[in-house]
Amino acid sequence: MFKLNGQYSLVAAFAAASAVAFTPTASAQNYPTKSVRIIAPFAPGGGTDFIARVAAQKLTEAMGQQFIVDNRPGAGGSLGAELGAKSPPDGYTFTLIAGSYSVNPALFKLAFDPVNDITPVIQLSQGPFLIVATPSLPVKTAKDIIALAKAKPGNLLYASSGQGSITHLATELFADMAGIKMTHVPYKGTGPAIVDTISGQTQLLWGSIAPSTPHVKSGKLKAIAVSTMKRVEAFPDVPTVNESGLKGYDVVLWHGLIAPKNLPRPILERVNGELNKILKNKEMQDKLAGDGVSAAGGTPEQFGTLIKRDIDTWRRVVQKAGIKAE
Repeated sequence: MFKLNGQYSLVAAFAAASAVAFTPTASAQNYPTKSVRIIAPFAPGGGTDFIARVAAQKLTEAMGQQFIVDNRPGAGGSLGAELGAKSPPDGYTFTLIAGSYSVNPALFKLAFDPVNDITPVIQLSQGPFLIVATPSLPVKTAKDIIALAKAKPGNLLYASSGQGSITHLATELFADMAGIKMTHVPYKGTGPAIVDTISGQTQLLWGSIAPSTPHVKSGKLKAIAVSTMKRVEAFPDVPTVNESGLKGYDVVLWHGLIAPKNLPRPILERVNGELNKILKNKEMQDKLAGDGVSAAGGTPEQFGTLIKRDIDTWRRVVQKAGIKAE
């Protein structure tokens, strides 16, 4: 009842009607009404940029507004992630993050909270590390690597894509769980790490599927195991580390979409729902497979649990191994 001096107030009634008209549910039904930015916190040309552009293209087709990729590289992805976290929570800025997002809190003093200052939206992709060895190394399984390292502590040289990189930490987690000591040789990127592992300058590498596959197929590297709990379609005969005797070892390479804290739930559900549908599309699955990963999907809560789990895991690895960023 809206009365003013005994009479109904048209202004008050209109205000009440407007409040109903612009509830979050109503605004989500019309969303988006303008272009949407997806921050990619790495330079163009890499895996994160590739997945951001594929997602942006498919969301543009599905939602009728342009989703535009904005590359903001720097500090291992932290600069772009901070920009995204500090943007308005209105559904017009998202950030495409990779597994390195969960590594950075252990290595850097961040200017935002990587768990409490974001809204997880959806995990987009998942994939394993492919553990590869120089052909001359006398190992066939992860169990063989462990036995060799125990026989000659520190003699095995493993390459990584950089000090404090997720490839570095994934290998240190393996070593810690196996109770072995290997020597780390960091490189500036996966490319040179692969080259020196092929030549035998280093002997082992936890590499992502896409850049490692051609060299395994040609015989320049040999595949030892995959880091996830399940085998992968690209290498069905290559066992998991878990199968090979190191129970519980599970490292997933992933990409996902986040938004600033307090993104309205209706918008969150709309974007999550559209992307879940997109990820079930064969064309999208084929595009991701070309980059060596598979479609993930799921709820925002599931993705949030994954982020928290990995942050805790890598923080323990960094502290125990005394790893410092470059």
